[in-house]
Amino acid sequence: MDANVVVLGTDNVGKSALIVRFLTRRFIGEYGDIESLYTHNVVVDGREQTLNIWDAPYSQDMSLESLMCEKRVQWADGFVLVYSICDRASFNAVSRLIQTIKTAKDFLGFEKMPIVIVGNKRDLHHRRTVLSEEGRLLALSADCQFYEVSAAENYHSVLMVFHGLVDRIRESRVSVKKLAGIKGIVKSMSAVFARRRTDSL
Repeated sequence: MDANVVVLGTDNVGKSALIVRFLTRRFIGEYGDIESLYTHNVVVDGREQTLNIWDAPYSQDMSLESLMCEKRVQWADGFVLVYSICDRASFNAVSRLIQTIKTAKDFLGFEKMPIVIVGNKRDLHHRRTVLSEEGRLLALSADCQFYEVSAAENYHSVLMVFHGLVDRIRESRVSVKKLAGIKGIVKSMSAVFARRRTDSL
């Protein structure tokens, strides 16, 4: 299975560090606001998956962000939205991003878009301004998964983020196939009954 993943967050939340930690198992620090695309193979539940990961820049201009979001939703199978537990504004931006993604998804007619919310910089808990409970509540209200991690200290927790998203993408694809199958059955049944009605006239 190939999956396209967009990673979004404001500046200095550690989203690029999170990606590099996932790809290399090493922490290499902050990268700034650059746009990159990575491809990485990972084994999830015994199956090899190819992840195409788009490290996308965030724009403070909400009209530009909305426009970019449509393109990202068209490309993506899932999103990782990253905030810093030390930065309230980055948490608020994730909340806005969820709404922007859902609006774009609805506009484009997509059924479901798996999203994982990540509170990063757990190692800086002494500077925390966003409680874990707030992240969990946001995820619960938006039907997303939630993880709190330290890209700087813990490879395993970062790995769990991407594995969790791959699981959600798989579930989403299965539910879309089932829905398509049900719609196909309904169309077939409608055609049969329409044919019988015209035959009896």
